[in-house]
Amino acid sequence: MARQTLRERLEAEAARRNDPGELSYERPDPLLVASRYRDERIALICALFGYGSAAQIVRFLDRLDFALLEASEETIRRETEGLKYRFQSSEDIAALLIALRRAGKERSLESIVGEGYERHGDIRDGLWALISTLRSLYPYESRGYDFLLGRIPDDYERCGPFKRYMMYFRWMVRRDALDLGLWSGIDPADLIIPLDTHTHRVGLRLGLLKRRSYDMRAALELTETLRRFDPADPVRYDFALYRIGQEGRV
Repeated sequence: MARQTLRERLEAEAARRNDPGELSYERPDPLLVASRYRDERIALICALFGYGSAAQIVRFLDRLDFALLEASEETIRRETEGLKYRFQSSEDIAALLIALRRAGKERSLESIVGEGYERHGDIRDGLWALISTLRSLYPYESRGYDFLLGRIPDDYERCGPFKRYMMYFRWMVRRDALDLGLWSGIDPADLIIPLDTHTHRVGLRLGLLKRRSYDMRAALELTETLRRFDPADPVRYDFALYRIGQEGRV
């Protein structure tokens, strides 16, 4: 497929997918729940639990009482007792809620991410600041919590793509019919595509991506290719690529 033809296809898909009708219980996505509340902490919870079956994710998020973010820590532990999601125990779920409750008492997540981002204009620096802050606010470790929250890697390019956080940043920074656009101060041009197995496969098959390893370097490569199509907003093609892959149309 010629480059211009491919670009036209992506433009058409992005325009078609930019519709609130793309988010429904028939076409589930964690953004369905996040868009209901339009709150940066609730959106982060939705993003971090955004792995596995989309329908399963939404069912779990619908069970969560987000009002617990304003409750006492004792209440959070009590009300989440027995609640589980895949790799996460009730203790892991409570830990995330408590960390975000404490963060909300001190400063916004936007200011934490923005402070890191402003150092070099790299959204990854904002990500490391967010992970570091949440871990320091509530020092807790378990296998499930480590998977949920992540850790700052030794190698910033040979690490995983941090798909769930990059998806969260897309929601927070971009403004359209789907993404929430709750934050200002971060340039959409500096976002990194939330690389998941669907977008990775589609990127390879469409010739947008050569790197076969599923890692941060692949996410950066795909983002750079999409930046040729739209330098100001390369990640706007993300949802279209995700749906193309999810629907098996390549």
